Amino acid sequence: MTAIKHALQRDIFTPNDERLLSIVNVCKAGKKKKNCFLCATVTTERPVQVKVVKVKKSDKGDFYKRQIAWALRDLAVVDAKDAIKENPEFDLHFEKIYKWVASSTAEKNAFISCIWKLNQRYLRKKIDFVNVSSQLLEESVPSGENQSVTGGDEEVVDEYQELNAREEQDIEIMMEGCECAISNAEAFAEKLSRELQVLDGANIQSIMASEKQVNILMKLLDEALKEVDQIEFKLSSYEEMLQSVKEQMNQISESNHLIHLSNTNNVKLLSEIEFLVNHMDLAKGHIKALQEGDLASSRGIEACTNAADALLQCMNVALRPGHDMLLAVKQQQQRFSDLREHFARRLASHLNNVFVQQGHDQSSTLAQHSVELTLPNHHPFHRDLLRYAKLMEWLKSTDYGKYEGLTKNYMDYLSRLYEREIKDFFEVAKIKMTGTTKESKKFGLHGSSGKLTGSTSSLNKLSVQSSGNRRSQSSSLLDMGNMSASDLDVADRTKFDKIFEQVLSELEPLCLAEQDFISKFFKLQQHPSMPGTVTEADDLDGGLLSRQHNSGTTLPVSSEKDMIRQMMTKIFRCIEPELNNLIALGDKIDSFNSLYMLVKMSHHVWTAQNVDPASFLSTTLGNVLVTVKRNFDKCISNQIRQMEEVKISKKSKVGILPFVAEFEEFAGLAESIFKNAERRGDLDKAYTKLIRGVFVNVEKVANESQKTPRDVVMMENFHHIFATLSRLKISCLEAEKKEAKQKYTDHLQSYVIYSLGQPLEKLNHFFEGVEARVAQGVREEEVSYQLAFNKQELRKVIKEYPGKEVKKGLDNLYKKVDKHLCEEENLLQVVWHSMQDEFIRQYKHFEGLIARCYPGSGVTMEFTIQDILDYCSSIAQSH
Repeated sequence: MTAIKHALQRDIFTPNDERLLSIVNVCKAGKKKKNCFLCATVTTERPVQVKVVKVKKSDKGDFYKRQIAWALRDLAVVDAKDAIKENPEFDLHFEKIYKWVASSTAEKNAFISCIWKLNQRYLRKKIDFVNVSSQLLEESVPSGENQSVTGGDEEVVDEYQELNAREEQDIEIMMEGCECAISNAEAFAEKLSRELQVLDGANIQSIMASEKQVNILMKLLDEALKEVDQIEFKLSSYEEMLQSVKEQMNQISESNHLIHLSNTNNVKLLSEIEFLVNHMDLAKGHIKALQEGDLASSRGIEACTNAADALLQCMNVALRPGHDMLLAVKQQQQRFSDLREHFARRLASHLNNVFVQQGHDQSSTLAQHSVELTLPNHHPFHRDLLRYAKLMEWLKSTDYGKYEGLTKNYMDYLSRLYEREIKDFFEVAKIKMTGTTKESKKFGLHGSSGKLTGSTSSLNKLSVQSSGNRRSQSSSLLDMGNMSASDLDVADRTKFDKIFEQVLSELEPLCLAEQDFISKFFKLQQHPSMPGTVTEADDLDGGLLSRQHNSGTTLPVSSEKDMIRQMMTKIFRCIEPELNNLIALGDKIDSFNSLYMLVKMSHHVWTAQNVDPASFLSTTLGNVLVTVKRNFDKCISNQIRQMEEVKISKKSKVGILPFVAEFEEFAGLAESIFKNAERRGDLDKAYTKLIRGVFVNVEKVANESQKTPRDVVMMENFHHIFATLSRLKISCLEAEKKEAKQKYTDHLQSYVIYSLGQPLEKLNHFFEGVEARVAQGVREEEVSYQLAFNKQELRKVIKEYPGKEVKKGLDNLYKKVDKHLCEEENLLQVVWHSMQDEFIRQYKHFEGLIARCYPGSGVTMEFTIQDILDYCSSIAQSH
């Protein structure tokens, strides 16, 4: 094995600057026994690289070749298979597992031991050695010794060591000095032996010569030891003396520490006392203001406000840990609580008295507003109470129960006061609407409540009496038992509009001022929140402020917004019913008043919603607007019902129907009222319903008419409707305007054709027969050969209608048309001109038939077109 090792070193590794440290003869496990060698090598140059090289004998000769090499740092596991029993198998885990069988267990162990030592020396890498005996893994060089590990390791690992260049040079010089070194080795060895003996003798003599010096050195060492003993004795005595000084210094240090600790504690104690004194000490002036301060004067209110703020700061001070256990702190806190309770009671009692006094003072001013349509001004009362706003904020944060009680008392007192004021205000408005107190009683206004209890019949009687000197009422409308919009004077409606606007204009600033005051006085936020409505089911008395609150609790903005709205609903609970009563009265006076009320109420609702869509005013006016809109719809429905119930006289001509004239009046009034109004869409819907009703009922009446022809009724009324729509220019009724014009034109033409069949009746029948023969297939020039339609028969018929008879027939026709048409619409000349045109058209048609069917006969009519024009003009002028 040594010879193989030397051969491998010389042939394979030395050319690559590598040294072979260990070798093992192996073959792969489980396969054919092809032997090879695993070699552990290191490079001679630094940095040192450690490798495991597989060497195999060449198949073509006796030399060896390098097959594969692995770096030792890539080795992960060395598995010896069995640490106790001898087993030549072992595994090396590189990028994959290589299984080997060594030629002997000793070679395997020597190779594994070499691998372990190389890892310890060069890599210090964690390679797992599995199933390896601990004896193989012992380091040959003790840890901590800095010796030439290279030489030691190499002697252990490798018995052979190659000479370096210097050693080779020394040997060559020595051999050159001896001529027989090469030729006679024994003589050279003997010479070297003699020289070595000479050197040994010289060494022994040198040692003996230095014995005296050694003795002298030993004496000096003994003396030095004695000196050291003396120094140690003195140091011991010094140490004993310093020990007492050390004890004293320790005592002084401990005393200084205690003094410093005491000073630190005193400083901290002083800081805590100063904190409590500065933050929990209430000035005597503040205490006196809280106990005896004047809550009626401005100076006293300011002093009490400052004192209350100071008390609140003292009570809300953030105490440090342990302060609440101090007796003085507990007593001070109790004193503050007593002061707070006492002042809260005093403040609540005083404000309750102010609320009561305000009710009495304000009642005395009601008399002067009873004759004027104005509401009392509460600004002075609000101004006086706002001086207590900061105290109310203090009460809200410190004693919510008393704050809640004050809120309820304010609502109770003010709701009764506002109820008296508002009811008196509405009573004045109702009296002004009806004119006198007696008239108001006829409308059912009894007492200050202003409830409407009168019947519709009494309203109708009053309406006839109060308006009889200014307007007349048609018999057809009296039969319906209801008032017509045309029977009311414009001045009455304007008066009602102004009164209703005055009522809304007085209520709006009153509600806004009260809401603003409630927000400021009771410290409730007014920021806009999600729109909501307050229903009648809300518990305004008990559920308004009955939420559980601890001291210092602040309501969310939305809850405070709801509180404002609920307080306003409680205080002004009479506004909505009073407005509804006033609206009912206006509707009874004149159903067309709903138009004025719809426009005014819509405008005020729109204004209120722009300010705050969830406010009490916006909600209340919105609810009342629903009632007004319902009355408006009822007014439209009543008009349609009246159209359906119209009865016409059988003895007189129809003319313009009452509901057609009413629609004209309604549309003219509505257009003037709804100009630039927000609720134009409601009017457009009403227009559509009304015009449909007018169209249907005009046709119904025309079908039922006995005195006046159907075409005349349709023609006159639809002409009136068309003229009305053209004058008013209502955009949503453009289609109906075109339809009315078409109906008017159609029925005018129908009436003209029907009427013209009478003057030349026999001539019409004759030519109708001629046209019938032509239609049956008879040629026009052959009609004259028909017995009933020959030339003689034609001349006979024509002779019956000379010019004098034609003029007489047209005169009778004119008189008949004049009886059919009404004077209001003034359509006689229009109809007569249309008849003239139609008569001329018929004349031309007859002449054409004569020319085609009776050519060369020389038969002509006994009157000309010019005669017809003269007859018509003469008849029209004579009448």
